[in-house]
This record gives sequence, structure tokens and C-alpha cells, in this order.
Amino acid sequence: MLEVRNVVKEFQAGEGRITPVNGVSFTLPQGTFGAILGRSGSGKSTLLSILGGLDKATSGDVVVDGVNISTLPEGRLTEYRRTGIGFVFQQYNLVPNLTARENVMLPMEFAGLAREARSSRAEQLLNEVELTPDLHDRKANRLSGGQQQRVSIARALANRPRLILADEPTGNLDEETGERIIDLLGSLCRREGTTILVVTHDQALAARTDVRLRLEKGVITREQPAG
Repeated sequence: MLEVRNVVKEFQAGEGRITPVNGVSFTLPQGTFGAILGRSGSGKSTLLSILGGLDKATSGDVVVDGVNISTLPEGRLTEYRRTGIGFVFQQYNLVPNLTARENVMLPMEFAGLAREARSSRAEQLLNEVELTPDLHDRKANRLSGGQQQRVSIARALANRPRLILADEPTGNLDEETGERIIDLLGSLCRREGTTILVVTHDQALAARTDVRLRLEKGVITREQPAG
């Protein structure tokens, strides 16, 4: 479960201060597929960075499975980012000269998993995200955008995180490929019981989620669940 309690983030801007996240609170039960909608500059990416432990809130709490990550020391926060959470980025962020399989194996190597186990799980995950076996050992820079995003999702699942955060996961994809990625995220959410939260301005993606939240001027509101 993800619980966000009155999270505020302030920045100094010249002689004034800006507050892109201003008292945000919401809860996502485990296994929920949720979306945060908002215009560019609305604070979505700032909030996602806080939820992922990449940035610290000025005040407030982020609680994942009963652990308040806002109060974790840096060493434990690094461990949380490594094993408790998975990231999916708009730009994919794969290592271009590594193969699809090697990219998925990488976070498991950092977690200390033996090579044979890493390779076996990477193959399983790549099959799960429907990347055909003939592409498993192709370098990332020779894959299409949709194929790279599938690898990115498999990598995010590598260490069996309870929470996946996705930043505009369909932003660089054509409409048809984007639809497939949305289907994939939804099916993984249901099958794995993983909580998935996407930050997006893609209405088609948001309409397929269980919970829709909107961030405007740092304040979040809850919309009606998708039909």
C-alpha cells in the first residue's frame, strides 16, 4: 500500500519560493493501477521523485507497506530504491550497449543475485512483457521504442518491487504501441499484485486505470474511477 500524507515541496526561486507540491495526500491499496494527471509544470514529476525516494519532501510522509521512507537514513533509502520500487521512464534509460537480457539482469546484480538466477528471471520477465525470445540478446540501441519500453518494464519488475512508478511511459510511443504498453501495465498490476502509479497527460492511459488523481497548482484531487 502507498500512503501519501500532507506532502509539501518548496523551492527557493530568486527572492521568493515556489511550491509545486502543496499538501498532497492520497492512498493507493496494494495492486491498484493509478494515474496522476496534470499539465506540464504542474508538479507531477516532482511528486514522483519524492514518492520514489529520489528527492526529499519539505514536509509530510510517504509510507510504503508500513515503512515511512521520508524518515529513512540514506543507506536504507538506497536499499528501498533498489528493491522496494521499480521505475519506468519516458526515455527508457536503458544501457544502450547491453542486451535486453543484460539490462534486466543489472538491478538483480546490484541486489547480489547469482548470475544463473539473474539470467533465468530476466528471461522470464522478458517473456512476461511479450518481448519475443529472438530479441532477448539484441542490444538495447537496436530495439524499437516499444520494445525498449517493454525491456524497461521488465527491468522495473526485476527485484519484485511492491510499487512501480512510471513517468510518461507512453510519451515517446505511437498510439498503437502506447495502447499495448497500457494493456501490459494493467495486466501486470492484476497478475503480480503490484501497485503501479503512472504520471501522465495521456487521457487514454488514465482512462484505463483504477484510480485517477489530478495535480493542479500543487494540489491533488481525486476523479471518478475509470468506467
